[in-house]
Amino acid sequence: MSGVPFLKMNGLGNDFVVVDGRRAPQRFTPDEVRRIADRQSGVGCDQLIILERSAAGADVFMRIYNAEGGEVDACGNASRCIAALVADELGRTAVSIETNAGLLNAQINGDRVTVDMGVPRFAWQDIPLAEEFTDTTGIELQIGPIDNPVLHTPSVVNVGNPHAIFWVEDTEAYDLARIGPMLENHPIFPERANISLAQVISPTHIKLRVWERGAGLTLACGTAACAAGVAAARKKLTGRKVTVDLPGGPLEIEWRDSDDHVLMTGAWALDGDGVLSDEMIKGRAA
Repeated sequence: MSGVPFLKMNGLGNDFVVVDGRRAPQRFTPDEVRRIADRQSGVGCDQLIILERSAAGADVFMRIYNAEGGEVDACGNASRCIAALVADELGRTAVSIETNAGLLNAQINGDRVTVDMGVPRFAWQDIPLAEEFTDTTGIELQIGPIDNPVLHTPSVVNVGNPHAIFWVEDTEAYDLARIGPMLENHPIFPERANISLAQVISPTHIKLRVWERGAGLTLACGTAACAAGVAAARKKLTGRKVTVDLPGGPLEIEWRDSDDHVLMTGAWALDGDGVLSDEMIKGRAA
C-alpha cells in the first residue's frame, strides 16, 4: 500500500480521515488505523472512514473505524460529511449511504445536512445489555457509594450503536475523562457503550458531553445527540424536537412522530487533503 490519498473532514469538530476505496479496495489493520489516527505521529482523527461500493444499491457504503482500531457500525457526524461529499460528486441534494447499521438517507442544504438515522431500539437485547431490563428509560447502574452515587440510572438506547445517557444538573461537574472508560467497559455492556452526560436546559434544549466508545472524549457525537434526544423524549423531559449542544456546536434532533425515525441536522466541513505514506501506515519498521 503506497501513497493512499485522503480527505480530512469534520462534523462539529468530530474529525475524520476519509479514504476512497470504491475503485481500488482499501483495508487497514487495527495497528494501521491507530497509526493514522494518532495525533502526534499520524494524521490524527476520531474515526477513519473508508468509502466502498454499496452492495445494497445505495450511493456509497461507509466503513467506520474508531481511533483505537476497531470497526463500528454507525457515526452520525461522519454520515453528514460523507453525504455532502457524495452529493457534490453526483450533483444532487439527496443521497443514500449504506452502513453496517443499515441504510441512511440524507438531504443536503449547503453546509447543513439532515440524515435520517432510522428507528431507535430500546429492548435490552437490542442495545445490547448483559442482563434483562424491562424499562430501559433508566437501568440499575451506578458508580460511587450506594447511598450517594456519583452517577446513576442511565437511559440506554441503540441508534446504530449502544448509548448510555446519565441525566445530570451540570455536565461540567464530572471528570468524564476518568469515569468514561470505566462505564464504557462496564460488564453490563457486552459490546461496550458510548457514555453521555446530559443536562436538560429546557423542553427544547439539551447540553451534552460524550465519551465515545473507542475514541474517548469528543467534541461531538451525532449518534449520542440522537440517543439523548430520544431518551429525553421517552422520559418526558423534552418534546420530540430538541437542540443538542455539544462542545463542538449544536445539532438539531427530531424524533419524528409519524414513523419514529430520528432526523439529525447539523454542519459539516472539509478541512483539506493529503496522502498517507507507507511510513505513516506501516510505521518506521515497515
